[in-house]
Order: sequence, then C-alpha cells, then structure tokens
Amino acid sequence: MFDYETLKVIWWLLLGTLLIGFAIMDGFDLGVGMLLPFVGRSDTERRVIINTIGPVWEGNQVWLILGAGAIFAAWPALYAASFSGFYLAMLLVLAALILRPVGFKFRSKMPGARWRTNWDWALFVGGLVPTLVFGVAMGNLLEGVPFNFDSELRATYAFGLFDLLNPFALLCGVVSIAMLVTHGAVYLSVKTDGAVAQRARTISRFAAIAWFLLFSITGIWLWYGHFGFVITAGALPGGQSDPLAKTAIAQSGAWFANYSRWPATRLVPSLGLMAPLLVAALSSIRRRLVVFVVSGLGIAGVIGSMGVSLFPFLLPSSSSPQSSLTVWDASSSPRTLGIMLIAVIIFLPIILAYTGWVYRVMRGPVTSAYIEANRETSY
Repeated sequence: MFDYETLKVIWWLLLGTLLIGFAIMDGFDLGVGMLLPFVGRSDTERRVIINTIGPVWEGNQVWLILGAGAIFAAWPALYAASFSGFYLAMLLVLAALILRPVGFKFRSKMPGARWRTNWDWALFVGGLVPTLVFGVAMGNLLEGVPFNFDSELRATYAFGLFDLLNPFALLCGVVSIAMLVTHGAVYLSVKTDGAVAQRARTISRFAAIAWFLLFSITGIWLWYGHFGFVITAGALPGGQSDPLAKTAIAQSGAWFANYSRWPATRLVPSLGLMAPLLVAALSSIRRRLVVFVVSGLGIAGVIGSMGVSLFPFLLPSSSSPQSSLTVWDASSSPRTLGIMLIAVIIFLPIILAYTGWVYRVMRGPVTSAYIEANRETSY
C-alpha cells in the first residue's frame, strides 16, 4: 500500500494523534480530579463533580491503552527502552491511576465526612501524579535521556527516578498541570451549573494564563538551554531498523530547525500559545463548548510542538547520541506497520463513532437536584 518510509511517517503521525487524543479525552478527567477538593465546597457539589466524569473516564483511558499498544506494535525498540528506563516512573503513574477507580467506587459507600474527604484527596493524587509525571517525561525527552546500546542492542541506563526530576523537566511537568487543570475546569463549566460552574470558570481563566506563561518560559528555556540533537549520517528513511547504524551529535538549537525547514509547522506552537489566551478571554461566554474545543486545540498545539521539535527523534540519548531512537531506525517491519495500519483504518472510526454516541447520550449538565434524586445510584 505504501513504501517503508511513508509507513514510518504515517505511524509517527498516528502515534502523535493517539497521544493528543489521550491528553484531550483523559486530560479533562485528570484535571477534574485535581480540581475536586477545591471546586466542590460541599459533599453534594463534590458528587456533582465526580459524576460529570463517572460515566466516561474508563472509556477515555482507552486512549492511553491505544497509545501504549501503538508504541509496542509500531516502535518496539522505543517501547522496550522507554518502559525499561522509565520503569519506576511508570509504576508511580500506575499506582496513581489505580486510585481513580477505587476512589470512584468506594467514596460514596460510607457517609462519614472523613471517609469521603480522604477519597477526594486520593482522586486528587490520582489526577496530579500522572499529569506531572507525563510532563516530566516530555521534558526529559527534550533534554535527552542518558542511555546507550551495546553491540547487541542491550540498553544500559545511567539515571534513576530522581534524576528525571531536574529543573527543566519539572517545568514541563508544571506546564502539563496548568494545561490539564485548565481543560478540566472548562469541562466542569460545561457539565455543571450554579456555583460549581462559576468557580470552574474562574479557575479556568487563571489556569489558562499560567499555561500560557509557563509554556512561553519553556520555549525560551529551550532556545537558550543548548538542547537538541541532529543525525549526521546513516538512519536512512527507508532503511532497516538499526539504531546503531547512524551517527548523531548534540547540537544547540536543533529542536528549532524543523520550524525553519517547514515554516507551516510554526502554526503548531502558535496554537499552543494562543489557545490558553483565548480560553482566558472567552471564560465568561455562555457557549462553553466552544471554549472546550479551543482548550483541546491548545493541548494539540503543545503536544504537536513536542513532536515537530523532536522529529525524527523519538527517544534521544544524551550520553550516547548514536544510540538515540528515531522514526527511521526504531520501527517494526513494513508488513507489521501495514497490517496495523489496516486495523487502525477499520477500528479507529468505530471507536470515534462509539465515543461520540456516548457523549451525545450523556450530554447536558449534572446538577445537585439530579444527585439528590439519585443518591443511591450516583457516585
């Protein structure tokens, strides 16, 4: 159907699409969890907040599974290196994500205020930790991760969990928090009414401004931080996958080269910068769904900026640039990519159609009156 080089690029685009889909769809779930103890002032209000995401959060996390599955199938070397190198960070994310279903199911099982407050904070942690860790991981990719392959492609890692928590990576983590708090607040302003919706609008305004400022600082830091890698030889776009068949070097400012090579890509970071300003400016309009779409486009801009900056790198190595994994030398075979592409063409529209149907069925705000009328069946 397509040549090997084209299949690699298609799967790079698909991987980006799945990551953006996860950040937009599950991102507001994580944002709502982080906002739960602060936006909800009473038990009923907090139940309203929980029930805005209760029917959809499990479906939204399918995007995370799809993303991990795509990495496993299309980029096995990336899957092996990243899931091994970031093993403790992944376990931390997994532990936090486990808190979410447990919190949803157990919070309303007992009426005690202390019991419910403890689960509210558990849901807060379940939203904060994955958001922070994913942002920190993105920051480390931009800096480069200290690992290398030997002649038999066995990886050696020269970092631990706390090494990942460096200043630039933490800044990226805070950008992630501000971005998803904004997205979650906008979602709450769509799905609730009254005082809860008003508080969510106020938070969305300030969180969006923080998102804009922090993302701007990240770009400035990248510009002056001497980050970037370039391939100097090897890594043929249509060649076989062999990370050690190329040579690469660290080069200051290399992450901005693609924006000069393809000027149209400058629209991507511009979207990541302008969207939060629009969210803040439109925080008082009645058509909140428009603001939600703008927020989602901003998330796409931020993650898209990451992809454009790194391309063709997937996992750069700061200690051994030659060992860096790229789109050209870390992919599966042409047959695997082709078969998986057919599966995506068949099943992705089904997933999108089902998701759209679910949100259509669940449309409309969750109100305090609804919770009071369904106290035994609501979360």
